[in-house]
Amino acid sequence: MSDTPSSIFVRQELVPERSAPVKTTGFIGFLRTRLFNSPTNILITIVCALLLWFILVPAIKFTLIDAVWTGKDRTACLPKSPNEVVGACWPFIQAKFSQFVYGFYPEAERWRVNLTFLLAAILLLPLLIPRLPGKAPNAILFFLAFPVVAFFLLHGGGLGGFGVSWTAALLSGFNDSIADGGRKLGAAGGTTAVIGPLLWLVGQLLVLVSTLVGWVLLPLTWLREQIQAFDRPVWADLAATAVIVSGLMLWLGGGLRSLATTLGVFVAIGVVIAIMGLDRGGFPVVGTRLWGGLLVTLVVAVTGIVASMPVGIALALGRQSTIPLIRIFSIAFIEFWRGVPLITVLFFATYMLPLFVPTGFTIDGLVRALIGIALFTGAYQAENIRGGLQAIPRGQGEAASALGLSWGKTTALIVMPQALRHVIPSLVNSFIGLFKDTSLVSIVALFDLLGQLRAAFADPNWSTPSTLFTGFAFTGLIYFAFCFGMSRYSLFVENRLNAHRRN
Repeated sequence: MSDTPSSIFVRQELVPERSAPVKTTGFIGFLRTRLFNSPTNILITIVCALLLWFILVPAIKFTLIDAVWTGKDRTACLPKSPNEVVGACWPFIQAKFSQFVYGFYPEAERWRVNLTFLLAAILLLPLLIPRLPGKAPNAILFFLAFPVVAFFLLHGGGLGGFGVSWTAALLSGFNDSIADGGRKLGAAGGTTAVIGPLLWLVGQLLVLVSTLVGWVLLPLTWLREQIQAFDRPVWADLAATAVIVSGLMLWLGGGLRSLATTLGVFVAIGVVIAIMGLDRGGFPVVGTRLWGGLLVTLVVAVTGIVASMPVGIALALGRQSTIPLIRIFSIAFIEFWRGVPLITVLFFATYMLPLFVPTGFTIDGLVRALIGIALFTGAYQAENIRGGLQAIPRGQGEAASALGLSWGKTTALIVMPQALRHVIPSLVNSFIGLFKDTSLVSIVALFDLLGQLRAAFADPNWSTPSTLFTGFAFTGLIYFAFCFGMSRYSLFVENRLNAHRRN
């Protein structure tokens, strides 16, 4: 045993107290760890603070502190003395607010625009909330039924015929066109020694196809003649179409549930026709030239976003197709539309497209712009979606093939959902860009929100130095609200779909 005294191993005084740990939580911790944790971050923080001070403070003073809130004309927004500072002229916004929302839409019919906005919100909100049930029928109502109802609400007019009558007439005209084309090709068969026999053969095939189509159209033609004998052809067409579709569903083995669903859809169509008076001429017609403001902005943006997605998906799949003709067509389509400015597309759709359609056939100016925007945006979406398709491992498709799934089911159920999940940021980025690019339609005489704002500046009753800045600040807030809402919701969807990847 050691003889060393125990006092050598026992400390005689207390250990000095340690300093408190650095706080890393709360506001002080955020400042210490994120903004002032290094000399570089300190310098960047100071520079950003100075920029915010020189930008935000004057903006707040202009829009809130020095702003004019009441008034009936420009005199309320003019300085009363040489030293007085006048900010934003909000009475100008109040006076022109209806013009910014509806454009030149008749005041007595603006309830139709409000009802369209309300229906869109009622159908869209359940689609955006994941926990609400019934996504499939709600999506059918929003993407298929709502556009038709919105068209008759906003544009007006009624139905001149419905269902079977239109179908039979369209197919009958198609049949006649095929037959006439076949006869002309057959008659031109003797013009040359090489091409003549081929043209004659094509003509005979077209005549045969026309004959077969005519046989198929016999019941529809007879039913159309019976329908036209009624006093209410719209209701007769609707009932006849319901009977034909219901019989087809039963013949395909749909069962009583599908039959009830089909009949319910036609009953709903009948109710809409009765409420909107589509069989009696419908609402008064309001031409698209009278539309404007936020109405045109939302119509162009929503239509472009919704219509560009199927175009982009089809082009992305076509570009990866093993069939050379489909692949070459998809590549040429994408490269053409991506190589042309949107302004050129709008000019061509508005002023050049009518020169290429048959005589007497007209397309509404807004519809022409919508078609051009949908095709233009679809080309960009195709490349975004193709990037998502390339990110899918090859084994996904091979596993689906091993399970016996067809190409269509593999693409729709396995490949495409994963591809779209990967490209949510780029898709929403394109949507936000399209929403802001709607202002370009003003160059083809369509007055969107910014177009109506520029038109409102021409009113001499509100000509003040601050009117211009007030108008652009107001429209900027509207654009920011929509774009910021889309970006935050896309972030929510992205985090929800990628929850399995979080640690």
